[in-house]
Amino acid sequence: MVQELLIALVVVILAGLTYTVAAARVIKQYERGVVLRFGRLRDEVRGPGFTMVIPGAERLRKVNMQIVTMPVPAQDGITRDNVTVRVDAVIYFKVVDAASAVVQVEDYRFAVSQMAQTSLRSIIGKSDLDDLLSNREKLNQGLELMIDSPAVGWGVQIDRVEIKDVSLPETMKRSMARQAEADRERRARVINADAELQASKKLAQAAGEMSAQPAALQLRLLQTVVAVAAEKNSTLVLPFPVELLRFLERAQQPVPQQQPVQAAPQPGAQAPSAPAGTLKPVEPEPEPESAPEPAHASSSSSAGAQTVEAAPSRVAPSSSASPSAGRTASVPKPGPSAARPRPRSKGSKPLARH
Repeated sequence: MVQELLIALVVVILAGLTYTVAAARVIKQYERGVVLRFGRLRDEVRGPGFTMVIPGAERLRKVNMQIVTMPVPAQDGITRDNVTVRVDAVIYFKVVDAASAVVQVEDYRFAVSQMAQTSLRSIIGKSDLDDLLSNREKLNQGLELMIDSPAVGWGVQIDRVEIKDVSLPETMKRSMARQAEADRERRARVINADAELQASKKLAQAAGEMSAQPAALQLRLLQTVVAVAAEKNSTLVLPFPVELLRFLERAQQPVPQQQPVQAAPQPGAQAPSAPAGTLKPVEPEPEPESAPEPAHASSSSSAGAQTVEAAPSRVAPSSSASPSAGRTASVPKPGPSAARPRPRSKGSKPLARH
C-alpha cells in the first residue's frame, strides 16, 4: 500500500514538472507577450519576466518593441520634370501596440516595407529633381506622413524616414556639372567686375590727391622702383621726360664762332683763297628799316676753297662799309629756302658790289 502511494506521488510530481516545463514562458525586457486562448485574444498583454500559459489551450506570441531599422530597396522613377532617377531610403519604426501588430496585420515588417516602397515611388513622381537633391528634409517629412497613416492601425509608429541616395544618369551628371561650372564662372566674373569698379574709384581718388601734390607722384614712382628692384632677376626701366633728352641734345651741339667780315675784293682783283675744307660765314650789314629785303648769298669756289659773299639789295654810300671800319656781323646759316636766290624784278638796277 505504501509502495503504491509512493509510486503515485512520483507520477504526480513528474506530471507537475512536465506541465510546468510545458507551460513556463520567459519574456525579455524589450518584448511583450500576446496570449491567444483557443484562438481568442486575451485582453491582458504579458509583460517581461516569467509567465505561464495553459499548454494546448493557450498560445503566446512575443512581439519585439525595439526600434527597427529597415532599408527600403532602391526605386526607379521619373520626376515631375521628366528626369529618370533611382532613389533608395531607410525607415525607422517601432511597435507601440503589440496586440494590433499581431491581430491587425499578418506580418507588420513586410507591410511596412511595401508601404515604404510605394510611398517612395509616389514622392519621386510628385517632386522635381532639384527638390530631391537640395530639399530632402521636406520630402522626408512627406514620406513619413504617407507611411505613418496606414501604419497607425497596425500598432506601428514611424519614427523617421530618410532618403539615402539619389542616383542620376551619366548624361545628367555631366549636364549638371556644366551648369554648375557656368554658374560659378558667372559669379566669378561678377565679383571681378565689382572689384574692378571699386579699384577704379579708389584709383580716381588717388589720382586726384596726387594731382594736387606733384611730389606724391614722385614718391610713388620711387616706391615702385624699390618694389621692382627687390627681384634680382628683373630688369629695371626708368622713364625719362622727353624735354630732358632734348635739353641734353641741345647742350651737346657746338656753338658757331663769330669771325670778322673781310673786305669785298675790287673789280678785277682775285679773292683771297681760304684754307680747304673751311667755310667762313660773312654776315651782311644791317639795312635800313624803311626797305627791308632779304639778302642773297652766293658762293664761289677757287682752288678747293669756299667763300660766302652777301649782296644787299640796296647799298647806301657810307664810309662804314669800308674794310677799315672793322665791323663784324653774323649771318644765320643758309637754309634750304635761302640757298635759292629770288629772281630780280624787271627794271630793277643791278646791285653794286663792294
